[in-house]
Amino acid sequence: MLAGRHLPGYIAVEGPIGVGKTTLANKLAQTLSYSLLREPASENPFLDRYYREGKRHALPTQLFFLLHRAEQIADLRNQDLLAPNLVADFLMEKDELFARLTLDDNEFGLYQQIRQSLSIEPPRPDLVIYLQAPADVLITRIRARGIESERQISADYLNALIDSYTEFFHFYNDAPLLVVNATEIDLAGNAGHFDALLEQVIAMDGPRQYFNPHPQLI
Repeated sequence: MLAGRHLPGYIAVEGPIGVGKTTLANKLAQTLSYSLLREPASENPFLDRYYREGKRHALPTQLFFLLHRAEQIADLRNQDLLAPNLVADFLMEKDELFARLTLDDNEFGLYQQIRQSLSIEPPRPDLVIYLQAPADVLITRIRARGIESERQISADYLNALIDSYTEFFHFYNDAPLLVVNATEIDLAGNAGHFDALLEQVIAMDGPRQYFNPHPQLI
């Protein structure tokens, strides 16, 4: 299926928690034999406390992600991994999206100062895949994966996050964008669903396309 086909060299997968971005990134990296760059959610010592106790842990949670991502980008440059054949399950530019959502004005000002001092220059992907799904679907998937701290995530938070992603990608034009309705597809358990999405990736042509698959037709 891939022989002789044109493939983007650097693919970033994005979307709200529970939508399947890490699953898709893993499968793309495995199928395409690409290197994989993952968001360090499991390594963030403040994330569980943020989910359980709320905003008083928002700033250290956000700064951990910011500093870790800056380190990842520096490592990529040092290892010359900014050449083709990389899949990431996050887009560096969306970091500010979470900061605006979770921090108060003073905290966000501090976050911006730190970010500017780091002089982060993330590489531009050859393709961004943006996975969408409504809050009720995200909650179902979050509950199914059984991570205890994530059980505290509310529908209100998810709806606010979805709105932030929608606004962010409405104006996003830094790289070709494939917007995927992931509501009814099973990227983890259905090979046909993944293959159909992979075909969309291969056939991507132009700055923005939409993939709205019906699960019974793929």
